[in-house]
Amino acid sequence: MSETALHNGLLFLIYTTSIVLILVSSFLIKLLIDLSRFTKNVNSTLDLLKTELEPTLSELKASLKSINAFVKSTDERVDTLKKALTDTLGFGVTAVSKLKNISGAIISGAVKGFLTAYKLFSK
Repeated sequence: MSETALHNGLLFLIYTTSIVLILVSSFLIKLLIDLSRFTKNVNSTLDLLKTELEPTLSELKASLKSINAFVKSTDERVDTLKKALTDTLGFGVTAVSKLKNISGAIISGAVKGFLTAYKLFSK
């Protein structure tokens, strides 16, 4: 009797282990199939991104080159204007200082003349 119980217990254990192994292997196969589909989808998405991003990046590069050229051109023009203003203002400063000296001499001469005339007429 104990031999049949042991035999039946081992037979039950073999059947349940087989069923569990079949279930686990079926889930494992399903997982592998899903992972395969997932990698195919990721690959197609990456291909799509590559084809879409390359033109966008080339356009961005061209735009940045254009902006860089514009900034360089503007910088050169600002430097030219700065030099022109410095030259003009340098000339203007010397002209103003000379004009100030001349006008100062004229004003001081006019004041002296007015004071002299005032002294003459006030007597």
